[in-house]
Amino acid sequence: MLRYLIVLLDDTSTSFCHYTASNKEPNLISLDILRKAIRWAMTENLTIQFVYPSHELLDEWNETIETIDHVKIKPATAASTSDADVVVFEGLEAIDMPLSKRDVSIVIRTRMSDFLDKHDRLHKLLAQANRLNVVFTDVDSFADDDQKAYDEALASLSLVVKNEYVNNHPVQFNLLTDRIMLTEMNNCGAGDSTITLAPDGQFYVCPAFYYDADGYPVGNIEGRLDIPNKQLYRLQYAPICRRCDAYQCHRCIWLNRKTTLEVNTPSHEQCVVAHIERNASRRLLEAIRQEGEFMSGTEIEEIDYLDPFEIARP
Repeated sequence: MLRYLIVLLDDTSTSFCHYTASNKEPNLISLDILRKAIRWAMTENLTIQFVYPSHELLDEWNETIETIDHVKIKPATAASTSDADVVVFEGLEAIDMPLSKRDVSIVIRTRMSDFLDKHDRLHKLLAQANRLNVVFTDVDSFADDDQKAYDEALASLSLVVKNEYVNNHPVQFNLLTDRIMLTEMNNCGAGDSTITLAPDGQFYVCPAFYYDADGYPVGNIEGRLDIPNKQLYRLQYAPICRRCDAYQCHRCIWLNRKTTLEVNTPSHEQCVVAHIERNASRRLLEAIRQEGEFMSGTEIEEIDYLDPFEIARP
């Protein structure tokens, strides 16, 4: 069931996920399409997430956006982020930029190799922010040789997160705390709970399908939304994933299609990364409980695998 409409306000709108918004020139969404998007969201009772470019919008566009409740996703390079709900940083080097307000959600897009080398740069940010998401732009290149280094990086960051919790600052960090808080899968949702409208007036399963040369539209704002085989975007049609308890796994639909040619089947790399995070969350939960009672009804079982596909029975 659709719950969210993502509106790309420009062809150069920031990426906030695994994909890269490349090979596009500035191309602002027309006022007509923007107004129709808002009207459609109201009709369908959807929450709108507006994704901004670095450059300023014209006054009439800003005024139109304010006619509906929404979420603003802005790049850190935008002229102003004071009104943003989500601020996106490109690379760990960018996080020294000052934050305009503490309650904003921070997204950092980075390569896995940079994260492994420079994850200590997150220490200060974890102490300042209320919500931090790290998104890997090259998760599909994660190698089995990287497993130990990733586990050690998360262990290092767990010490920081634990201290924040002990000091009454329950920072949310997607790689470590989401699995503790979740009781069921909370994945990508593209094509199921979320749909994207691009500046060309067409719907796409997610922004990545607009920017990818192999992407495809699934309807337009003038007509109707039409997702072929839409059941395949739902968790219940992913027989392994629906039984998995790495609830924080992004299970990116675009990466699924890119790496396995199936939208509902994640790659080995995605599964391994998600289970390393799951296990790190389990250890973090145990560490916090050594300091006092914490989420007494929550347990994360110990497992002996990193890829559930390797133990799946036919």
